[in-house]
Amino acid sequence: MKKLTLSTALLALTASFAMAGSHSVVRMGTEGAYPPYNFINDDGEVDGFERELGDELCKRAELTCEWVTNEWDSIIPNLVSGNYDTIIAGMSITDERDEVIDFTQNYIPPEASAYVALSEDADLMGVIASQTSTIQSGYVAESGATLLEFATGDEIIAAVRSGEADAAFFQGSFLAPIVEESDDLVFVGEPVALGGGVGVGVRESDGELKAKFDAAIDTMKADGTLNELLIKWFGADQNTF
Repeated sequence: MKKLTLSTALLALTASFAMAGSHSVVRMGTEGAYPPYNFINDDGEVDGFERELGDELCKRAELTCEWVTNEWDSIIPNLVSGNYDTIIAGMSITDERDEVIDFTQNYIPPEASAYVALSEDADLMGVIASQTSTIQSGYVAESGATLLEFATGDEIIAAVRSGEADAAFFQGSFLAPIVEESDDLVFVGEPVALGGGVGVGVRESDGELKAKFDAAIDTMKADGTLNELLIKWFGADQNTF
């Protein structure tokens, strides 16, 4: 009985390694709630900069990819547990995250985070809303302000408008179109540079997959395609390579 159990376990493990190595279908994990990086369009499909980028990376790497959505606060644990094979969800590269998963080179250069509020004299040492498990929420927690965390970027904006928070602190490219289209929100304080840019997250055991995406990102940087996508989705003021 023990021999049978051991043989079964070894067979399952071998099959698992074979699947991990082949990546016949690579499951691209994203949030689907972070425009223009990623969002769900009117047809119920993943859309945005990272959808277009991810599809192009898979094409260049000769990989068959499918898209999976997952809530932000559990996106790393569910990558590690095998629910998908990558994270391509506006995730900044940090030393803390790099201890748990691995990252490709960045496909978005480091960019500034910013505060938005209802008035220019908002108290930035008061109650500050940010998305949970982000480099922005970590920054607020260390700043001495009172951190108020929410699951999505939309909720931090709602907290400012309702008066629950004095200001929101998040990635500038997410906040910019919201401020531009609003008649009540303004940027306050100085921009803050955080993180090492945004990369594709993979399991630490998936070095071959990481190498394929790194090579594909290299070609997109070299031929200018990546810069074209950045400008298309984030505007002419976006930092490029």
